[in-house]
Amino acid sequence: MTTGAADETDHQRIAAVLAARGEDACHVREVLDRIGDKWSIAVVHKLADSPRRFSELRRDIPGISQRMLTAALRGLERDGFVDRTVHAAVPPRVDYALTPLGRDLLDSTWPLMNWVLGHTDDIRAARREYDAR
Repeated sequence: MTTGAADETDHQRIAAVLAARGEDACHVREVLDRIGDKWSIAVVHKLADSPRRFSELRRDIPGISQRMLTAALRGLERDGFVDRTVHAAVPPRVDYALTPLGRDLLDSTWPLMNWVLGHTDDIRAARREYDAR
């Protein structure tokens, strides 16, 4: 595994996988679709410190609907990023927590989030320029 910027070999390998039509390419696209959707990374980041209940996640993620939170949690659970634990209680209590794979995903998002924060002004300027056309 490389650290820092990807080298040319990494770019070539990724381009080849994304251009392919096989099972690996399909899997890569599916996982990228999951983590690149509107809500999944927000859910992962809200689970960073401790397990959370559905109602806590819904309250703490502005704008997410019950339906979209349910879909995001199910997808993250299916892909192995989140564990769902049902506690025998009345009423039933369900907690969601990051798995080791989910924690690894969380750690992988920090460089991208820092990049976005560092380039926010550039992105906003590009959008203004584009929208002014």
